[in-house]
Amino acid sequence: MTAVFGFLQVENWLEFWWVVFGLGGQLLFTARFLVQWIASERAGRSLVPLAFWYFSIAGGIVLFAYAVYRKDPVFILGQSFGLLIYSRNLWLINSERKQNARTDK
Repeated sequence: MTAVFGFLQVENWLEFWWVVFGLGGQLLFTARFLVQWIASERAGRSLVPLAFWYFSIAGGIVLFAYAVYRKDPVFILGQSFGLLIYSRNLWLINSERKQNARTDK
């Protein structure tokens, strides 16, 4: 385990699990690009599916929590702005769906 701790640059199990948590957030964040790419390939044009924004939010929250734990102001600031943008996009999508539902009646 010493080699793993050394590779990850952690000193104890708490830091180890935080790094695992942070890596999980990065995987969620990366998954959003895979979802977008697959949806675009299937459609034959560029698309941003709803799942992209949910993966963005999930990954952003995890990465934000990890950045706070690591006390990294650059990372905290970057994730904060991202979370605002992802949330706003979901808000706009939800508003548009509600409006479309009203006009379809």
